[in-house]
Amino acid sequence: MDSKSYYGKIILFGEYSAIFGSPALLIPYYPASAQWDFMSDTTTKESVDSNKNLNKFYKYLSNKDLFIEQLDLKQFISEIGQGLYFRSNIPNGYGVGSSGALVAGVYERYRKSDITDPINLKQFFAEMENCFHNSSSGIDPLQCYYRQPYVISDNKKIQLLESDFIPDDIHIFLIDTKIKSKTGPLVAYFKKQMTNRQYLETFNQVYVPCVTNCIKTLINRHTESFFDYLAKLSQLQTELLRPMIPDKVIDFFTVTVASEHFQVKICGSGGGGYILGFANDKISVEEFMKQKGYDILWIRSEINDV
Repeated sequence: MDSKSYYGKIILFGEYSAIFGSPALLIPYYPASAQWDFMSDTTTKESVDSNKNLNKFYKYLSNKDLFIEQLDLKQFISEIGQGLYFRSNIPNGYGVGSSGALVAGVYERYRKSDITDPINLKQFFAEMENCFHNSSSGIDPLQCYYRQPYVISDNKKIQLLESDFIPDDIHIFLIDTKIKSKTGPLVAYFKKQMTNRQYLETFNQVYVPCVTNCIKTLINRHTESFFDYLAKLSQLQTELLRPMIPDKVIDFFTVTVASEHFQVKICGSGGGGYILGFANDKISVEEFMKQKGYDILWIRSEINDV
């Protein structure tokens, strides 16, 4: 059995806007991963459910010539019949790549040939992941496949980053809202909003440049400027993506590094799951969150820091 791991992912910047071609920055989320396995004589509810979900995924893939030509679907359904399942601790509905890992895993295990162009591969992944979401950009499974940080710009250029590109004075963390979320309805809401001309103009002329500046300043290690742009982005999310922010954490979106040593934004599709935070003082943030009743999951892009 192939013991290769497919790690979760975190979109640091570019959720939603990447659908329309804005830059996006992603990193692996090493604490959560998945591997292929076969059910033994002693099965679990998780393995049985996963096997059933693989069968549903097979039916989706087998109805499109694109997948029939590229993937060995006969081998896929044969192994499903033998008890194949995707053993995963990547939480569903948390914006950390549960479907992206599965898409990357199926492609890597059953591809007939390599799709060498990253943009073409991203588009192929998007078509696969549409099985789970109303509309996929393909960037999540691409991250799970590459297993290292990357930036995608204008849907045309992909830049792989070193694992330690994040400055030492920026500490990234997750807050668990304890709410499961479904991506499909949120994406549908967002796409409906984009049909409003005023909303579209604000998004393209204000929101997208702010995302771009967050990415540039983080990669270039301009910490002070990064937090300035992040504060603006958090505010814009409360205005343009309000349904994606659970009521119980909306107050966190008005916090700044100057006031409480951290700032937050949505993680993935939002609506629940994790909230993504950036801090300049870990101890102060831990004390703040402890008083609020939240546990913090600190993350880094390097596997050795997990």
